[in-house]
Amino acid sequence: MPYSIMQLIILSVSFVLFAAYAALILYYAASWAGIPAFEPRKKEEATPAAVQLTISIIIPARNEEQNIAACLEAVCSQLYPAHLFEVLVVDDHSTDNTAAIVRRYAEHNVRLISLKDEWNGGHLNAYKKKAIEVAVAVASGELMIATDADCIVNKNWLSTIAAFYQKNNAAFIAMPVTYDCGSNFLEIFQALDFMTLQGITGASVYKKIHSMCNGANLAYTKKAFEEVNGFKDIDNIASGDDMLLMHKIYNQQPDKVFFLKSKEVIVHTAPMKTIRNFFNQRIRWASKADKFEDKRIFAVLVLVYLFNVLMLVLPVASLFKNFPFVFVSGNDHQFHLSLFQFWLLLLLGKTFIELIFLYPVARFFNQSALLWLFPVAQPFHIVYTVIAGWLGKFGSYEWKERKVK
Repeated sequence: MPYSIMQLIILSVSFVLFAAYAALILYYAASWAGIPAFEPRKKEEATPAAVQLTISIIIPARNEEQNIAACLEAVCSQLYPAHLFEVLVVDDHSTDNTAAIVRRYAEHNVRLISLKDEWNGGHLNAYKKKAIEVAVAVASGELMIATDADCIVNKNWLSTIAAFYQKNNAAFIAMPVTYDCGSNFLEIFQALDFMTLQGITGASVYKKIHSMCNGANLAYTKKAFEEVNGFKDIDNIASGDDMLLMHKIYNQQPDKVFFLKSKEVIVHTAPMKTIRNFFNQRIRWASKADKFEDKRIFAVLVLVYLFNVLMLVLPVASLFKNFPFVFVSGNDHQFHLSLFQFWLLLLLGKTFIELIFLYPVARFFNQSALLWLFPVAQPFHIVYTVIAGWLGKFGSYEWKERKVK
């Protein structure tokens, strides 16, 4: 049976996008598998007191009274020698008890910096970048390590980072982050989505195909930050204190940008508690998509977005009675597939390919038990990807009680 023009367009676009997407995901899977797990070879390398590497931990905080104490308890409990690291908490105009809680940790070499006192230049579009910039300016350490006020770190976090930094002479290190989720669907959905992003991050950084990282867990030298003039030229972009900075450093020192694959440095944080906050977070992340100088990652984002648009359009189009069917001819038989059935096949293919990639990533994060919900989450993931991508470009969002365009 001959194909109609509409059927040919549907089949051609679908197969091209699916093939490109599947090839990309399988490439990520192979790349993640190729990242060598890092473990210091000797116990003394895990606590390199003799090396005297000084570290400055930077924690921007805004209205984090519910989280900052637990964060500082974990940071101050590091096995790394206490005299070799400082903690710089930058209070970003908090209206709660964040500052008061931070002051209680002064004896643990925790220093409170008030962004209000350090910056009197009026309104900003990127307060977090300014907070980090202020902290780096006064930091005494050789290595800057950034995390967020709602994060918890392992006691070997600093020791492992220091050993990796010394071994590789790194200028920038991206590191893993995970969500500690409960049993409700929204939290599990976020954990699965974020775990996928983390796997892609590790794979892409290891293969140096594009610059990805998360600001909750990254390290860079003060020298590298200063050599690229910090956030200059990207300081008007609300998001991107992580990936945009990473790309600036990568442009100067591509061989000194790494991903540290070690369970000892996994940073734990909590997912968003409401759908509104979840969308605001993802829209904020998506808002920098067209700001990347690295066109390789932009091309990937376009491919992923278009494929998800296709996966959203097909089931909607199948609701119209007069929309043509898809026919697949065999040697002796003809298979008649409705557009909805064709979409289901694509959805199954997408899910299978992604599970090949995600299973070893989930094992690394000890979250394999969550994968049972992955097929169920697929339709929701497609819808959210399309909406968040669109609003990231054309909409606005609210973050930390601030409206951002």
